[in-house]
Amino acid sequence: MTDADPGRLPAPPRSYRWLVLLCISAAMFANYYVFDALNPVGPHLEKELGFTQAQIGLLDSVYNVAALIVLLIGGIIIDRVGTKRALVAFGMVAAAGGLLIALSPGGYPGMAAGRFVLGMGSEPLIVAITTALAKWFKGKELSFAIALNLTFGRLGSVAADNSPNWASAFFTGWQPPLLLAAGIGLGAVAAGAVYFLLERHAERAYGLGHAGAVDRLAVADLLKFGRSYWWIVGLCVTFYSAIFPFRRFANIFFTDARGASPETAAWLNGLLPLTAMVATPLFGLLADRIGKRAMLMAAGSAIFAPTFLLLAHTTLPIYLPVAMLGVAFSLIPAVMWPSVAYLVDEKRLGTAYALMTLCQQIGWASMAWALGRLNDTASASASNPAGYNPGMWLLSGLSVLGLFFSWMLWRHDRSQPVR
Repeated sequence: MTDADPGRLPAPPRSYRWLVLLCISAAMFANYYVFDALNPVGPHLEKELGFTQAQIGLLDSVYNVAALIVLLIGGIIIDRVGTKRALVAFGMVAAAGGLLIALSPGGYPGMAAGRFVLGMGSEPLIVAITTALAKWFKGKELSFAIALNLTFGRLGSVAADNSPNWASAFFTGWQPPLLLAAGIGLGAVAAGAVYFLLERHAERAYGLGHAGAVDRLAVADLLKFGRSYWWIVGLCVTFYSAIFPFRRFANIFFTDARGASPETAAWLNGLLPLTAMVATPLFGLLADRIGKRAMLMAAGSAIFAPTFLLLAHTTLPIYLPVAMLGVAFSLIPAVMWPSVAYLVDEKRLGTAYALMTLCQQIGWASMAWALGRLNDTASASASNPAGYNPGMWLLSGLSVLGLFFSWMLWRHDRSQPVR
């Protein structure tokens, strides 16, 4: 946050900035819940609606395609109209997507349409939230603030993953839990409206400063973001292209391949964001204190790389590789997203985050469908647990590629540090 001009309006107090963080974190919670509400509903979609695993994966791909369409222009919109308007607008679109998913008549096209609308709102909303945090928090507070915001998002994922336990009354079929998610999704609209009022008041009462005008976007400008930025983008793409598709099928994998009960499978899948809730802020504080962000990203990638092979080809207790995934799920995002704010000019930050997320969506869209397709082709099931191996090899290859990108970033950082 820029300081107020001397003799004019004061800088916003710290308590006001943390109130802003709490508000937009509520929007993040609702957003993550709506997206991950599909995880525990997957078995119902298979049994009641006859969806194949490829179709379930394609629901993520449809979401990703929508995000691809809107993300880059969404980043430009955020840079031009400001975060307060963007939060409200994209929150409304995401909430509409949640309602469409829940109210679809049960056919695949209706649910896919809802996921498409959700993608049009949800991913730009995350970009708007991250851009807002970079506006309100600077220096040694930024990583911690973004990490806390991610913690609220992970809490939404934990709540969705464990909804068969705390909201068991809703799990009488595929639709009631999705109606619950749609209701929670409306919270993103309410939180965005409150943030709008908070920022508008702050513009009048405090010295917020003003970002410079946003120039016309050109491809040549994107290529000037710098090598470190693009190594981070590579890590982002490979990391999320592995972890998110895995989470979509984790409940099914844990029950079929590792013999877990549906309740245990839901708890294990929820353990990933649950671990992140606790560890992400701690890693954010660590990064703020010691710097060495590239080294920390490389460490997280090294933990992440072997986990899928451990799940597929060892008899280690399932909790060990899941815990390793949880640590990586905490460390990498806690350091990766704030690092962009140190590499890109503030007036292009929304575009930079949107471009990074757009690249992430390309990989994620491909892998979500590919993982489901591999499972179907190999006849993966409880009677054929080895059928899940090709998909786990695919995820393992992505995680090793992510380790390569993080190593390249670390090597480049030794001469041009990511602070």
